[in-house]
Amino acid sequence: MEQILTNLIAGAIGGNAAGKASPTFDIGTIGNTIAGLVGGGVLGQIIPILLPAISAAAQGGNLSVGGILTNLISGGAGGAILTAIIGAIKNKAAA
Repeated sequence: MEQILTNLIAGAIGGNAAGKASPTFDIGTIGNTIAGLVGGGVLGQIIPILLPAISAAAQGGNLSVGGILTNLISGGAGGAILTAIIGAIKNKAAA
């Protein structure tokens, strides 16, 4: 459960950071947050599948500092990526 919450929070932060860093990708605070939550949740679930050591640590309940950092990075990156994609699509459709 902690892993999912970490991914969601990091995703929301990453989404807002990506939106505010580039006006091209900004879809508003609420839009950035929602896209970040979804992106962080999705990528945060994919990374442990691709890296079995993180998945094993999470299942054992002994999530190490490296595992937590990986969750934060993957969640933040997922949130930023999805926010950028949605922002680019929105701006292209508006043009």
